[in-house]
Amino acid sequence: MSTTEVSNIKEVVKQKYGEAALRVKAGGSSCCGATAATGCCDPITSNLYDVSQTGQLPEEAVLASLGCGNPTALAQLHEGETVLDLGSGGGIDVLLSARRVGPSGKAYGLDMTEEMLAIANENKRKSGLTNVEFLKGEIENIPLPDNSMDVIISNCVINLSVDKDRVLREAFRVLKPGGRFAVSDVVTRGEILPEIRRSVLAWVGCIAGALEESEYRSKLAAAGFEAIEVEPTRVYRTEDAREFLAGQGIDADALAQQVDGKFLSAFIRALKPNRSKEACCGPTCFS
Repeated sequence: MSTTEVSNIKEVVKQKYGEAALRVKAGGSSCCGATAATGCCDPITSNLYDVSQTGQLPEEAVLASLGCGNPTALAQLHEGETVLDLGSGGGIDVLLSARRVGPSGKAYGLDMTEEMLAIANENKRKSGLTNVEFLKGEIENIPLPDNSMDVIISNCVINLSVDKDRVLREAFRVLKPGGRFAVSDVVTRGEILPEIRRSVLAWVGCIAGALEESEYRSKLAAAGFEAIEVEPTRVYRTEDAREFLAGQGIDADALAQQVDGKFLSAFIRALKPNRSKEACCGPTCFS
């Protein structure tokens, strides 16, 4: 992919998410890939957070959520830890993380979109939390020191990057030895014909850039991670695709059947090795 193509994709993502933020400010909400919505009902972004979580947060933090999972519910966060959310949007996962790590910990959010950062900082003010900081920047160039984070989370953002290898290398760099990578993302399973993937661009950004699950594992390993796990949280079926693609000016019924079961939201875990301790594997490493 040329430098111009990379730049164009990045600008489109920035524009779409900026527009999503403005819709939230106007009283609307947003869906995966920044689709316009008055009440998000697509199968990717719906029903990710329970009332006990959203009830603690400013309304705009909930409305601005564009994720495909709930990494804060699946990642084991502990008092006093430092957490970074890649592509933090309106700040929902940062605010939830800040409550879990407590006053002795800290939660950072990183986003490249001015409009989303404005919403996030307003939500921080409304929440009253003092252990939160939002940074402007790109996930391919994290503006934090080496070995500084205990946990990295992200919610359906890494798939939007055109240089996922660099994102994962940067995540590895800023994690402390023994640090945890715990993100929600969309992945694919099995062969996806190119023409189908192009058509699924109508399913906006959360699908178009998704990696095949084995490729995601390989890229994490190449970045240096170990104890890699990909745990499906939602598998999208024919009815999900049909619901989302209806009204997009394409044959939704035919396309929906071809993508049935091949796209899924997953919780992806990995560890940065800590050579000073005995190596461990499996879910207990993330506790």
